[in-house]
Amino acid sequence: MKRRQFVSAAALASAAFGLPSTKSMASENPPPAREFYELREYSLRWNTTEMDKWLSQALIPALNRAGISGVGVWKEAGHSDPPKLYLLISYPSMQTYLDTAGKLKSDTAYQAASQAYNAIPVTNPVFERFSTSLMVAFEGFPKLKPPSKTQRFFEMRRYESYSDDAATRKIAMFNKEEFPIFDKTGLHSIFFGQVIAGEKMPCLTYMLGFDNEQERDANWKKFLDDPDWKRITALPEYANTVSKVVKIYLEPMPYSQI
Repeated sequence: MKRRQFVSAAALASAAFGLPSTKSMASENPPPAREFYELREYSLRWNTTEMDKWLSQALIPALNRAGISGVGVWKEAGHSDPPKLYLLISYPSMQTYLDTAGKLKSDTAYQAASQAYNAIPVTNPVFERFSTSLMVAFEGFPKLKPPSKTQRFFEMRRYESYSDDAATRKIAMFNKEEFPIFDKTGLHSIFFGQVIAGEKMPCLTYMLGFDNEQERDANWKKFLDDPDWKRITALPEYANTVSKVVKIYLEPMPYSQI
């Protein structure tokens, strides 16, 4: 491919996913590097022991050896049927995401620690299925912010939009307006990601951390009552950006690094 064609293709891809263009990346003051997130949702059988062993003793240590820190694992708060686990892996770049699978494959300690997990018979699988999505962090929140030690109740939200334009306008609403309001009303942000591959697109996913459910309820009320929030919801450029909101309440597993 000729250089001019390559640059044009890269620019189109950057625009499609809201990524920095080749021109902006080469500027003297490039924007902060945005992380990439892989979010997996496992629908488990009732016996989760083998999954917990594999995650805590095989996968997460191997990811840490590969340079991936802060791997989060949560279960749904309360009772879910089937039980579900959510795994969040944060990558500093897309290239790191692409390289990690090869590192796991060549990691002999990981392969050894995965033997029992891989030998589970087909008649008694650990999980029914798992879904995965790949996200790029928002420009206004380019890196995951670990929760405090007291924040052990998490809320993950998915905002689905009826069109790409609506999703783009909602992300702009966050980047330009919402983050300061979140901060002042106690909605403690963990990560914000635009889904670039996965289900329910176009959509975005984000996570908040709280000390408990009571703090969550009180602080969301502060947010909804905030005059700045009421002001921006009346702006025409942000009208009809979200068609469906999915809320999931989570508790961290003992071995979660987030």
